[in-house]
Amino acid sequence: MILSTKGRYGLKAMFELGLHHGSGPVPLKVIAEKQRIPENYLEQLIAILRKAGLVKSVRGAQGGYMLMKQPENISVADVLLTLEGPLAPSECVLDSDSSSCDNAEKCITRTVWEKILNSIHDVIDTMTLQNMIEDHQKMNSLTVNNSKEELEQEMIK
Repeated sequence: MILSTKGRYGLKAMFELGLHHGSGPVPLKVIAEKQRIPENYLEQLIAILRKAGLVKSVRGAQGGYMLMKQPENISVADVLLTLEGPLAPSECVLDSDSSSCDNAEKCITRTVWEKILNSIHDVIDTMTLQNMIEDHQKMNSLTVNNSKEELEQEMIK
């Protein structure tokens, strides 16, 4: 399963808004530049996120976009499911009643797909924009001299 550009860019945009949370609205151009997202495409993503109640727009010279909630109250799942729809490694695990599969009760691969789906949701349901911000701060506070291995170990903490 690979996330589409919609999900990847949308999460990056929300992360950028989280970084600026409490500092007022962030212009679309700033988000686009900082996260290297084409501005026209970002407009479309922000419109979807706004309709979902995750961001609000502020008009005027000092206008832009802001998170509707605190970063700790917006999960990665909130963003990805809004932009991507249901996430699953296989269609057969999207419907909880197994109606799309004649062999669901005996299908060993369905068990694998369900475990993968549960693992995905264990991460995206519990990880918030605030967690992403904290991870970003940890990454930035580590010195350039740290090895890749040390960096990975620090990020796990």
